[in-house]
Amino acid sequence: MSLQEPDTAPGDDGFVHVRGAREHNLRDVDIDIPRDRLVVFTGVSGSGKSSLAFGTLYAEAQRRYLESVSPYARRLFQQMPVPEVDRIEGLPPAIALQQQRGGGSERSTVGSITTLSNHLRMLYSRAGTYPPGAPRLEAEAFSPNTPMGACPRCHGLGRIHDVTERTLVPDDTLSIRERAVAAWPTAWQGQNLRDILITKGVDVDTPWRDLPAKTRNWILFTDETPTYPVYPGLTHEQVVRAIARRMEPSYQGTFTGARRYVLQTFANSQSARMRQRAEQFMLSSDCPQCLGQRLNTDALAVTFAGRNIAQMTALPLETVAETLRHGTQSEAQDAVAIAARRIAEDMAARIDVLLGLGLGYLQMSRSVQTLSPGEYQRLRLGTQIRSNLFGVVYVLDEPSAGLHPADTNALLAALQNLRDAGNSLFLVEHNLDLIRQAQWVVDVGPGAGTHGGTILYSGPLEGLKTTPYSRTRDYVFATNARASHTPRTPGGWLTLEGVEWNNLHGLNIAFPLGVLSAVTGVSGSGKSSLVSQVLTRLVTQAVGQKNPEDENDTDTPDMPTGEPQGRITGGLEGIKRVAVIDQKPIGRTPRSNLATYTGLFDTVRKLFASTDLARERHYDAGHFSFNVAKGRCPTCEGEGSTMVELLFLPSVYAPCPTCHGARYKAEILEVHYRGRSIADVLAMNVEEAATFFANEAGPAQSLSTLLRGGLGHLRLGQPATELSGGEAQRIKLATELQKQRRGHTLYILDEPTTGLHPSDADRLMEHLQELVEAGNTVIVAEHDMRLVARADWVIDLGPGAGDKGGRVVAQGTPATIARSTDSVTAPFLARYVSDTTKPPAASP
Repeated sequence: MSLQEPDTAPGDDGFVHVRGAREHNLRDVDIDIPRDRLVVFTGVSGSGKSSLAFGTLYAEAQRRYLESVSPYARRLFQQMPVPEVDRIEGLPPAIALQQQRGGGSERSTVGSITTLSNHLRMLYSRAGTYPPGAPRLEAEAFSPNTPMGACPRCHGLGRIHDVTERTLVPDDTLSIRERAVAAWPTAWQGQNLRDILITKGVDVDTPWRDLPAKTRNWILFTDETPTYPVYPGLTHEQVVRAIARRMEPSYQGTFTGARRYVLQTFANSQSARMRQRAEQFMLSSDCPQCLGQRLNTDALAVTFAGRNIAQMTALPLETVAETLRHGTQSEAQDAVAIAARRIAEDMAARIDVLLGLGLGYLQMSRSVQTLSPGEYQRLRLGTQIRSNLFGVVYVLDEPSAGLHPADTNALLAALQNLRDAGNSLFLVEHNLDLIRQAQWVVDVGPGAGTHGGTILYSGPLEGLKTTPYSRTRDYVFATNARASHTPRTPGGWLTLEGVEWNNLHGLNIAFPLGVLSAVTGVSGSGKSSLVSQVLTRLVTQAVGQKNPEDENDTDTPDMPTGEPQGRITGGLEGIKRVAVIDQKPIGRTPRSNLATYTGLFDTVRKLFASTDLARERHYDAGHFSFNVAKGRCPTCEGEGSTMVELLFLPSVYAPCPTCHGARYKAEILEVHYRGRSIADVLAMNVEEAATFFANEAGPAQSLSTLLRGGLGHLRLGQPATELSGGEAQRIKLATELQKQRRGHTLYILDEPTTGLHPSDADRLMEHLQELVEAGNTVIVAEHDMRLVARADWVIDLGPGAGDKGGRVVAQGTPATIARSTDSVTAPFLARYVSDTTKPPAASP
């Protein structure tokens, strides 16, 4: 499909005029962008697209809006920094729909963010079928998040978590000193609790099972939090004598029972790792009172179309829409029937928008935390389409992310509806099909970082064809995009049987070893469930490795309740290790950066510690870390800046007045390696550093790998919080490549091309092929048909999404899939597959 031009061409007053934009790497940009058009911002990753669209245009629109609200209300917003720009004229109000994972608590659901839950609760309240004699309930009584609706046993969570002596003390032959109470912290706090028990007179050297039952129960299950004097290292008898002599204790320690500690940690800790550790000592099960449905018995007794509200929210949205239409076909004109029709029609219309965006497989009860960034953004987009706003600029960050090519037309139709309603659409996008439908293209580049920040072209799409230096042009107007790739022959097969997880039911599947495999299928067909969850968890358990999700301490989407079911029946001899390379940040704070993550910083610090001046002053490598007190600036503690809170305005970060942003003590900066301080090195980008360290084998190899990954524009000390998902993923890939392991690693990637320009995706593909050539196995879940065409084996799931998916539709070489008549993927893959490819050995 295509987007038709409006009847009138934009005049001078139909443009947004930007003058002197200098945000991030933008080079004093002047540009005029038409309103009431579909405008696409293109360019390689890191070129400055987002700096212009989000950091400048949206940030300025938000600033102007906030100027119009009261100072008190302004404090309630999370304000973006004021953009670096001389002036912007003709800018309407803006709404940003950015790529982000679903946030909020586990109570936040698809139904709540789309407001469908509100309508459904009203439907059950006004038009539900009540038991004889039951009073009508208000809408709030159908919400598990309110006191009048929540199940009293589980407080509306649907599950209960508790502990037993066996879960808290897995080995009762150990003594307390030997950490019998495994649920307690392993660090100082655990020792503190043991010292308190010594003060209390508990024998911490007796095996747990030989302690009196009363003592064991109190240690594990008491809700008391008494305070005792603590004398570390003393026996109970020595403690008694010390107290009698009124000897000052080291400190007053507060005791916490093991059950209380575990439950509080699970409920309140901000650390995902701490919550996961606490969960290991808990038994989790469906609430026996509400059977996992989260509501009290009165709410669950009310039905509509034969289902209670919990059962309705567990259905896919497309099924809910059908149920609503069939459940309101009565011609009755009483109040209940009229209310039912009115609410149901509005709900069905809202759901239809979401169906058009390819989201019909989602359930209203699904936790927002389990949504992919693409799903979350499209849900918010669907809500905006229903809002019927006029004269707004929508700034969207890759709305096609996570979408199968078959769903792109529906997305285009949704965008067209927004534009035809009198709005402007500014899209940061890499999808070639969407770029080709743009009415106006802004190409930023030519390269990334310091090599970007220039407007190469701004105008109708056709004009991009003659734009020099554009890396986007050749991909958009390519006359032959077919891949010339001969599939490799597998070295074996990893076979899985009886897979049960989400929409995968009894699935038997085989992955070839020693090759690159792509798992394809429409959005929601089960790709991520199979690759990122089932395959990852089963293989990591089988090789005795911790699951990457369990090791991750970042805020990530919660896994659905339970464990993937299935078994590996063959092929494990070809896998020694699993590596999941995703787009999650390489660190949670600005202290994490490219140099620290790759290990490059360790090598560089050792070089500085080996200089003559460092040896003379007895500086070791730790002195050259901004995370260690002996080297970092004491004023900013290695942050390099201090925050000034302006209350009604966005907070301002100013360079530290002592180190002026260098992050180190002055005496540390006096140590130079080849004329540069450690702060100078951190300020270098990868390209500069590669030249500087060309004669140092360790740093040179690491930097060379980063350069080949297209990351030459990143600074060594650039905070992890400033990196895009695509940049983080390529840093992880480069780190793996430089390890030079001897094959037998299974690499798993979920939609690795998200956020990548086609030229960057080509670099990524080169890295993946390099991993395979080194004797490893690579499996990707992917929508980019350019990458899929260069895979050795393709497994296509489907045929649809949700309950209509989860099955293997076709498998084989890319050429085999491209010829399949059953595959939705086939016609899109056929554009990029050469017919000369030869098939490898068939699957078992």
